[in-house]
Amino acid sequence: TSSHVQSDAFNIFSCQLCDLRSPYSYYGQKPPNTRAIVLLEECFVTKDPFSPDREKFLILGSECSLCRKRVCVGSDCSLFYTKRFCMECVNKHLNQFPHQIQAELAKKKPPRDPKSVQR
Repeated sequence: TSSHVQSDAFNIFSCQLCDLRSPYSYYGQKPPNTRAIVLLEECFVTKDPFSPDREKFLILGSECSLCRKRVCVGSDCSLFYTKRFCMECVNKHLNQFPHQIQAELAKKKPPRDPKSVQR
């Protein structure tokens, strides 16, 4: 058998930051079995396993519009602001985002280790 034969198994989406892995059934902006839904970006999508409704789906992630890394939609891994950005690129280019986004991200920063705080 040829090594180029495709298997029938789902493709696997993998976040390059947190290593979340999940099968995906569709990549693009118009998930199948949905009426008039067009996503704002090309996404890795899977059918919602918690819903019997065929039209329900989950967005797993997308590619960073700058570095092309595959990242999940988790707030620790990516940010959508007109386009998808991985958090590494967001942090590198933070000054280019609106002040409101910068303020929201500053609130999310983990608290410093209490042992390192001077008393």
